[in-house]
Amino acid sequence: MKTIDRSMGRTQWVLLLVLSVLWGGSFFFVGVAVAELGPITIVALRVGLAALALHALILLLGQRMPRDPRLWMAFFGMGLLNNMIPFSLIAWGQGHIASGLASILNATTPFFTIVVAHFLTRDEPLTPARLAGVAIGFGGVVYMLGAEVHEGAVSHSWAQLAVLAGALSYAFAGVFGRRFGALGCSPLVAACGQVTASALVLLPLALTVERFWQQPWPGLDTWAAVFGLALFSTTLAYLIYFRLLASAGATNLLLVTFLIPASAIVLGIFVLNERLEWRHLAGMGLIGLGLAAIDGRPLWWFRKMAYAYRKARREGAGR
Repeated sequence: MKTIDRSMGRTQWVLLLVLSVLWGGSFFFVGVAVAELGPITIVALRVGLAALALHALILLLGQRMPRDPRLWMAFFGMGLLNNMIPFSLIAWGQGHIASGLASILNATTPFFTIVVAHFLTRDEPLTPARLAGVAIGFGGVVYMLGAEVHEGAVSHSWAQLAVLAGALSYAFAGVFGRRFGALGCSPLVAACGQVTASALVLLPLALTVERFWQQPWPGLDTWAAVFGLALFSTTLAYLIYFRLLASAGATNLLLVTFLIPASAIVLGIFVLNERLEWRHLAGMGLIGLGLAAIDGRPLWWFRKMAYAYRKARREGAGR
């Protein structure tokens, strides 16, 4: 059986960085919108507007959405795992914790993915290095959660657990989404299908449960955040997501979650006036160390730079 190549080319790395900025911005957008809108309403608007944008793009390109019931079942499954569950849990969590902290907790997605992929796929096995990385990364999470429990911040603890549950859902989505390649589904159609399926479920739910029209009308900042969330952090991001998923594999793709906190933290601190504790940064450091152990490339780069440095010193001493 063909094994996914864990190395990535320059184009894939560029797309990964762009995706990290788009998804890092999603934590900022949700942080703005959650002040005036409920989490289900935010997610429903996010996927609903994204579905409209993607359907318009498909029509513009002269394409059509498939009618195969099997494919639409897959769209609903992917929508549940990749949109409905994680978006709602993370949006609710951001009502209680800073967007930067939510993005750090979301960076645990690769650890969940490694475990899920080990049991549900044949070409992404759990190696000793990956197992060590998972243990280190979850050690960082336990450290952050333990501090919250010790201080009695129960609502913060539940919010962090909600974000972690969203990360677990993303992990299942990363593995589940691989089937779209076998079904002959393009990245554009896959992205459109899953957000459409999500919107069909979430829009009636938001109207029934949260009834946002009975609340004060949101301000311009909130609507700008919702449109940014839908068009940039969802529509454009998913086009990149499915392209990378097909070529780089679930584990490689979800390394993006460690890059996301950089933009999320910067926006949270300088725009939303949020503050992170040292324990959050320490937990992020452990998560990053775990990802480095999993991937192996940072260690390889370090050895390569150390070798080049020693070689340069030897050549300089010989002159």
